[in-house]
Amino acid sequence: MSTELNTSVGTPTHTVVRRKKLFTRRDLTGYLFSAPLLIGIVVFSIYPMIGALILSFKKSSQSFIGEWAGLSNYQYVLTDSLFWQSIYNTFYMGILSVILGVSLSFILASLIHNISWLKWRNFFKGVYFLPNVVSLVATSILFSFLFNPGSEGLLNYVFGIVGIEPIGWFTDPKYARFSIVIMTLWGMLGYNTIIFIAALTSVPKDLYEAAEVDGANWLKKWFYITVPYLKPIIIFMVIIGTINAMKRFTDVWLIGGTAGNPAGSLMTAVLYIYRNGFLSSQMGIATAASYILFFFILVLTIVLQFTNRKSNFD
Repeated sequence: MSTELNTSVGTPTHTVVRRKKLFTRRDLTGYLFSAPLLIGIVVFSIYPMIGALILSFKKSSQSFIGEWAGLSNYQYVLTDSLFWQSIYNTFYMGILSVILGVSLSFILASLIHNISWLKWRNFFKGVYFLPNVVSLVATSILFSFLFNPGSEGLLNYVFGIVGIEPIGWFTDPKYARFSIVIMTLWGMLGYNTIIFIAALTSVPKDLYEAAEVDGANWLKKWFYITVPYLKPIIIFMVIIGTINAMKRFTDVWLIGGTAGNPAGSLMTAVLYIYRNGFLSSQMGIATAASYILFFFILVLTIVLQFTNRKSNFD
């Protein structure tokens, strides 16, 4: 904070700038209230990150004490075919989940937002948000019954009525990854829809009225006004969805086990880290893989942000 004092004596004008000190007695209360949060961030976030980085350069199975390994852990991870398979599976399920999830939720939010009757609008909000309340563990168990590979599975039973053979949703490598995507959509659709509905209320009605005067129908108004106006929100949802998709662990672990069955099609990057760290006791390899995954997430986030800024300039 700076204060400018102009003192005019004759013709010259003098400006005195007083800068606020970094720490004053008035700020003491604020720092004291912030101290627990700052201590928590240092102890539970910054310190573990630094510790994991150091551990990634060591041949250690349990603690920081271990032989210095240099880049050998990173070399092992980058040359491990199982790691790249896990990256492929993670990207495959993540890209489909983000593209389908953001697109469907945005379309759904636009439809709900245009409902004139408030009670029906609130009803659909509650219905679509309800799956977000259910825990991921319960969701995985529920879809294990729905996608049971036998004829007793609900979905396969319905298919059997129309003469379609039972599908191995979670037992066939051809369908396992896409089955996880369907399960993810069911869980994330409601949350994204609520965010988009809130964002839709910020679009100025004057733009729609001006478009109506020019003869634009509802589709043109949605495509040329709604979508461009909410583009920052869409990019934000894509970034958040990408980060969450790259951290996928609980659902694939519950359904495919630590081996990522069937045939490793559900092996994700975080599951690979878990296998090496807690099953094989190779903490150095596990932390190296975690930092490589962090690098992938960082690059994806920067690319999405850069794409958003470039399109805004254009």
